[in-house]
Formats: sequence, C-alpha cells, structure tokens
Amino acid sequence: MNHFAKIAEKLNTYGLDGMLLTCEANRFYASGFHSTGTDGVALVTREGNFYFTDSRYIEAAHNKVQNAEIAQTDAAHPYVDLINAAMEKTHVQKLGFEDAYMTVADYRHYSEKLHCELVPATELLISLRQSKDAEEVERMIAAQRIAEGNVPYKLRDKQVYLLDQILKEIKPGVTEKEIAARLQYLMLAGGAENMSFDPIVASGPNGSMPHAVPTDRKIQEGDFVTMDFGCIYQGYCSDMTRTVAVGHVTEEMEKVYHTVLQAQLAGIAAARAGATGKAVDGAARDIIRQAGYGPCFGHSFGHSVGVEIHEAPNATPANNNPLPLGAAVSAEPGIYLPGRFGVRIEDVLVLQEGGCMDITLAKKDLTIL
Repeated sequence: MNHFAKIAEKLNTYGLDGMLLTCEANRFYASGFHSTGTDGVALVTREGNFYFTDSRYIEAAHNKVQNAEIAQTDAAHPYVDLINAAMEKTHVQKLGFEDAYMTVADYRHYSEKLHCELVPATELLISLRQSKDAEEVERMIAAQRIAEGNVPYKLRDKQVYLLDQILKEIKPGVTEKEIAARLQYLMLAGGAENMSFDPIVASGPNGSMPHAVPTDRKIQEGDFVTMDFGCIYQGYCSDMTRTVAVGHVTEEMEKVYHTVLQAQLAGIAAARAGATGKAVDGAARDIIRQAGYGPCFGHSFGHSVGVEIHEAPNATPANNNPLPLGAAVSAEPGIYLPGRFGVRIEDVLVLQEGGCMDITLAKKDLTIL
C-alpha cells in the first residue's frame, strides 16, 4: 500500500510541481515503507516518484517501495544531489515541504542547496491523512484487535485473550509498572510491531492525572485502575482506554463511572461525517457538566488516529470545522478528581455518512475485579 498517486493528484491544488517528504510518518504514508529510523527522503512529482535512503535500509526499500525510483545516499551522493537530479528530470520548480515538521537547520540546508523554490505545504499531507481509505481502516482494526485481544493468539501453548488475561493479573500488590510491562508484552506477543505510545496505567489517586506515568505504586482494594494503551500493526495505530475497579466501588465512584460512560455514548451518537468537532465534543461534555463534574473534564472528547497516535482533525471545543468522511477519531471523555481517582473510557470511531463505526469491541460496562 502506498499513496504516491493521491499526493501527486493534490499538487496542482497547491500550485506545486513536487512535494518533499522528510518526516518519517509522511514518508511511510507516501511509500508504505518503514525505515525504523529517521534516514530517508521521499519526493513526489507530477512526472514520477523517488525514494532515497542509506545503506542500512536500501535493500529493504527495494523490496518494499513500489511506483518509485530508489537510490542510495552516501558521502559521494548526498540527499540534496539526489533530489536536485530528480527535480531536474521531472521539471520541478516549486517544491512543497513540511513546514510543521522540518527543523530550521534542515530548512536552511535545503533552501541553500536545492535548485527550486521551497513552498510551505504541510496542509497537503494533513488534508489527505485525515480521511482513511478502506485499507488504512482495515489495518487500524487489526491493530485494535491485537490491543483488546478479541482475536486469541498462542502464548505458551495456550489461547490467550489480552484484555481477559490482563484483568486476571490486576490485583492488590501488583504495581502499575508491572501491568504496563505485561500490556506491552502481550501486544507484542499478539503480533504488534510496536506500541502506539507508552502505556498509561494509573491506579487510585494517580488516576486523577490523565497522562500519568506508571509508577511502583501497588494496586490496592477499592482502587480504580485506568489503562490507556494501543499498538501498531502494519504502520497504523490503535488506541483504547478502560477503567476497572478492584474489590469494590463507592457510590460516588459508580456515579462517576456511569457519567463518563453515558458521556462517551452521547459523543458517539453525535459523531458523523460533517458534524463539527465542537458539536461532537459538546454532546459528551454536556452530560458531564449536567452531572456536576464539568470542571473535572479538562481535555477534549477525542483526537484523530492513524499513522501517528495524534493526528488531525480533533473533536474539541475549539474545532468549528466539519469532520471529514473517513476520519478515525478517538472517543475518550473522562472525569478526574484530584488526589482521589479518575475514570476514562476510550474507543476509536471511523466517521461515516449519518453516523460512525466503532472499531473497539471490548466491553465497557463497570467491571469490578
């Protein structure tokens, strides 16, 4: 899978003859090739595509990259020389670059060495990546199935469902770090290429911090435990959060949990192609505010997911723009009571005409272990 043709089709819209891709995520989106490193450059033009990398990745690039000329950079053939030769061949005069990603030092280097006009054009890739095609959605679903363990896999000759397995291991005396490590191991054992991000495991009072880092704190009776995790499969991310209780819950804990769940369901019901990010966020936020916890929900309803764990567009109070068809947006409202506990529940939605497809299958009713 690659998207060279889609990028080339957009060049005229932006008044460009070519697009230079140095950001790893955009290079992968264009070429379908992960170099597992920062070295590589893709060039998309109206007359052909190019992929340049060094000796560490050149064999893999030849095996993986299609619909592009491939060449190796070395001391005698720096990237700028390869790019200039390709631009001369394809008559590039105006070259788009990723102004949102490129460092000032790299911009100075390219502007001094390349024989063209450099034009800021990050928006070209953002506009394409925000709407997922069928193959991208398929990969995201596969990543989600690994993360939630709905498809069993072999682990020491036993069939294991990841989420069921990890819930068996959450008990008093086990640390947040131990659960985070097990999540990573189980996802890798289940076929993941890597983590979408470092897993969040937050128990008891640590749960009031939305992006808490797992600690040596031991889980205790009466704790909520929030787990936010995801993995990468064939270059695409999954993302999910579940909050479970250990032993028992108080009346307030139960109220907070069900408020968050109802808020999430309200946001999901409002999510559709053409709805604004503000409207989707507002549907969930109203539920939390009406329950008296408005100040305890500080982040937005959701962000987009894809090649990167945080993409555009977002379901946020600041986004008055319509969400596009095919956007993959997280649904993750939360309530956080400082120093006491927190609850967050997260699925990922693919926006469709008139509604959305929730690609997360894991149960989300209140679970007391």
